[in-house]
Amino acid sequence: MAKVRSYRDLLVWQRAIDLAAAAYELSRAYPRDELFGLTSQTRRAAASIAANIAEGYGRSTKPAYLNFLRIAQGSLKELETHLILAERIRVTPSGSIDGLLGDADELGRMLNSLISKLRSHAAR
Repeated sequence: MAKVRSYRDLLVWQRAIDLAAAAYELSRAYPRDELFGLTSQTRRAAASIAANIAEGYGRSTKPAYLNFLRIAQGSLKELETHLILAERIRVTPSGSIDGLLGDADELGRMLNSLISKLRSHAAR
């Protein structure tokens, strides 16, 4: 296992970046009248996941890191909600979000695992 020297070495951050890129790609096809609505909200939530993982990593304490990981979890749920809404109101075709939701589920499990590990190490 390679040594983690930066948040960029974390697989959870790499997957968050991949998910954000996929969300940006999907939202390119949203109607122009959603540019300042659902498009913007989807992109902000998607970018926020990786940004909070990185920001937490850069904090000097484990409690602060854990807090930012929890915020990343919230942003992940926000992204899922925007994707589901986009499909429900037919901004994106039915089935077009399935892969992203699967990736989001996996990322959520990864975040939970990292949080659990950090909490167990903090308790020692």
